[in-house]
Amino acid sequence: MTETAPAAAPRATASTFTTYSPATGERLAEYPAHGPEDVARAVARARTTQAGWAALPASRRRELLLRWKRALADDLDTVARTIARETGKPAGDAALEVVLTLEHLAWAARNAPRVLGRRRVRTGLFTVHQRASLVHRPLGVVGVIGPWNYPLYTPMGSIGYALAAGNAVVFKPSELTPGTGVLLAELFDSAAPEHAGLLATVTGAAATGDALARSGVDKVAFTGSPGTARKVMAVCAETLTPFLAECGGKDAVIVTADADLDAAADAIVWGALSNAGQTCAGVERVYAMREVHEELCTLVVEKAKALRTGAGADAVYGPMTLPGQVAVVERHVSGAVAAGGRALLGGPDAVRAPYVAPVVLTGVPEDAPAMTEETFGPVVTVNAVAGVDEAVERANASRYALGAAVFCGSGRTGAAIAARLRAGAVSVNSVLGFAAVPALPFGGSKDSGFGRIHGEEGLRAFTSVQSVTVQRFAPAVALTSFAVPAATRERAVRLARALHRRR
Repeated sequence: MTETAPAAAPRATASTFTTYSPATGERLAEYPAHGPEDVARAVARARTTQAGWAALPASRRRELLLRWKRALADDLDTVARTIARETGKPAGDAALEVVLTLEHLAWAARNAPRVLGRRRVRTGLFTVHQRASLVHRPLGVVGVIGPWNYPLYTPMGSIGYALAAGNAVVFKPSELTPGTGVLLAELFDSAAPEHAGLLATVTGAAATGDALARSGVDKVAFTGSPGTARKVMAVCAETLTPFLAECGGKDAVIVTADADLDAAADAIVWGALSNAGQTCAGVERVYAMREVHEELCTLVVEKAKALRTGAGADAVYGPMTLPGQVAVVERHVSGAVAAGGRALLGGPDAVRAPYVAPVVLTGVPEDAPAMTEETFGPVVTVNAVAGVDEAVERANASRYALGAAVFCGSGRTGAAIAARLRAGAVSVNSVLGFAAVPALPFGGSKDSGFGRIHGEEGLRAFTSVQSVTVQRFAPAVALTSFAVPAATRERAVRLARALHRRR
């Protein structure tokens, strides 16, 4: 592993801040630190533009969003290069992030008219004279606060779906990756110039996010830590602003005795180490049946040991993007070993900021921070369990509940185990399989947050539901009128009672 200059966090002045490469520490760019007045102007412009956007036929919005998608595809190299520079991840990983984003944007654009179109609903015996329907209306302006680990794919799970639902968006990217957010808005404006400002990017650190939450937007979609989510949610609570939170995970993998161990090991290594482990639904805990535990550990170590990491062009993952996360990883690894766990690969000496070499642990006590807190680094613990029941119990014991995976000889049995897990998304015989399926909703519970992005639920999350009835003809008995005789009302009650007794 090659030593490089330590990564530097963005440095701010009164009105600007500078970003630096997490790999080399070199200066990348300077951006404005937008304050409350800047944010308010962006929201006001977005609100004005949204009125025209919402008035468009759904087919026209779809056409413009697909045009934006093509612009992103045309400039894929530029977008991926920006992501790679700001996060330190390999160019190939950055390009894959753009590709996954394109898949989701295409799905949202094409399916929004169907999912959000007016829907007729059946009426009851006493409302046969009414025609009833549901209408999904745009919220207005959605504030999106994005993360740094996947600065395009993750926030676009809110941005793309919110725009497809007829909203405007004001996006506050992480202060570590503002360039990706700025480029995203620029590409939208160039693809749909008549709706410029519908997607606005404001840049800055926590104060800018606070200003966005206080700006009067109609919903805030947040991705980040549970602690920060609570602070943003408290601000939203002051004005009863709806809030959607995705707050990370401590994802578990269960490996049964009849699983394909080579396939399981390959998936575990990728799920734990890709993006330097900086994935909210990445693999951090593995529970393997005792009879296959040793063999699985051997395979995981062999595969992880063969990987090249560091600054070279052949490195499979890059540096820790957030400098402070290095200390968290070191604390978790050192604490796990001190508590009786064994480092099968790596260990405390694997941490050489800004890089962390692969770490494989085993025998770590379940109450160690490495098992209870989100490590968010290239570290995985493979513990042995007596059976599936114990594995499910341990997997569910986490205060996080985002993603999980099951490796099993039978897909049907794997699905049955998956149904027992409290995670919001589960893959059987793969890891993160759900992330590449745009139709599947994504989100968790407990400290992993609440609400869903992606899929039909993700589109509906950025709308308000309006119930509409239209009276088709005058009812035989107008029960919602003071003019109805008491005897008529009593007969109606007796009839309803008799009908419901029989059903």
